[in-house]
Amino acid sequence: MDRSIHQTTQPVLPSTDQPWVGRRLRRLALVGVVALDQALIFAGFAIAYWLRYLADWPPPFDRVVLEVATMNQVEFKAFLLPSVLPLMLFLALRFAGRGLYRTSPRLSLFDQLGIIFNSLVTGLALLIIFVFLYKPFYYSRLIFAFAGVSIFALLSGWRIALASVRHWRWSHGAGQDRVLVVGGTGLGQQVMNGIASSPGLGYTLVGYVDDRPIVENGRATRVYRHLGTVDDLERAVVQSGAQQVILALPLSEQGRLPELVAVCQRLGVKYQLAPDVYQLSFDRVDVLQLSGVPLLRPKEIRLSGANLLLKRAIDVTTVLLTAPFVVPLAALIALLIKLDSRGPVLFRQVRVGKGGQPFVCYKFRTMVPDAEAQKAALATRNEADGPLFKMRDDPRITRLGRFLRRSSLDELPQFWNVLHGEMSLIGPRPALPDEVARYEPWHRRRLEVLPGCAGLAQALGRSDMSFDEQVRLDIYYAENWSVSMDLRILLMLIPVLISGRGAY
Repeated sequence: MDRSIHQTTQPVLPSTDQPWVGRRLRRLALVGVVALDQALIFAGFAIAYWLRYLADWPPPFDRVVLEVATMNQVEFKAFLLPSVLPLMLFLALRFAGRGLYRTSPRLSLFDQLGIIFNSLVTGLALLIIFVFLYKPFYYSRLIFAFAGVSIFALLSGWRIALASVRHWRWSHGAGQDRVLVVGGTGLGQQVMNGIASSPGLGYTLVGYVDDRPIVENGRATRVYRHLGTVDDLERAVVQSGAQQVILALPLSEQGRLPELVAVCQRLGVKYQLAPDVYQLSFDRVDVLQLSGVPLLRPKEIRLSGANLLLKRAIDVTTVLLTAPFVVPLAALIALLIKLDSRGPVLFRQVRVGKGGQPFVCYKFRTMVPDAEAQKAALATRNEADGPLFKMRDDPRITRLGRFLRRSSLDELPQFWNVLHGEMSLIGPRPALPDEVARYEPWHRRRLEVLPGCAGLAQALGRSDMSFDEQVRLDIYYAENWSVSMDLRILLMLIPVLISGRGAY
């Protein structure tokens, strides 16, 4: 488990001056960030002026930037009042309004770059309208295009460098916010798992409070420190020196939130609320506004309509183009299976497809012929959670079967399922009927799309992650599908298949 958890084994009593010193340092750092942004905006416009009026462009670029006669050149100081200073002021206000200067909650690097790009485009558009209403033929139009490129490059480069330094410091346990989680079951465990597995987010977990400690294998777990019951929140915050509190109570205990929020406000610690939407059978939500009231609705599945037709066309085309390579390889594997062990070459098994419809899924046989009959006797050795059955050293696997599983070559016959329209190349792995029978309500959302030969969960960790984590990745894929996402998953699968990581 991540070392950021173990660094807080003993509670630390914070000194009275620590919060004040921390706030002062954060203010100074914020002033520095704003000042550097402003300096880079000014420098970007200066670079744009040099590119437009002073740079000696080689051919063929000199045709784009025509030489300006000396008498028609505009001095840089003529741009300051009507262009540079208003743009600097607008971007400062825009960045602040969009949350670029907030220390918490933290924005991802892509969110920051998106804010910079959108704000810069808006600012330059307004500036062009103003300037050309003020003096239509005085200022060069091309300088504003150069300014957009140079300013975005400078601000983006600076933000990328800053994010890299922060990520390095956080990954090494420096400058992290101390977080206490309220809730230890379901959603609370997911929040703690996320903090523990991602030290680069800048959080270190000091522990959790819950009326019942997390129990694993009949005893309280030592992975996450249990600091008391929910009623002990105030004492736990003070003793642990927590700087943030994440309220992750189950839906049945949401009525305790006002009291817990009051405790956080009284102590002056930041708090965030993790809504338990999983108990409502949906994973990701869109937030709408109705007269100022936030409304949550489940995100729509993107794999429908035209997107579904496009994905189907890509699947069929890919299978047909790879057939000259796949068919001889499949024939060789079939011959090796016959030579390795008795029994059929193919393993046919009923799986659950889109909409809960059963279908026959094909794989190369990797186990002894009576593997299914032996499954009940091995139930006590199951290493997977949820409805799955997984064993690292499954005695039913043949010698060749172990290699085929590690390389995922046993999945090649599923190309036939893809041609039949029962599966897709990329998508959630098809589940067994007995597994689906034990699904929680929100798990069934993964059945709203075609199952795949490989999915996002396999690309990230294969069998090394929990069942709930796999389902959430499957739902994320269905709700955010794009052709580029499928391509990224294929690229991510290459090192996973080569190393055999998480395959058993």
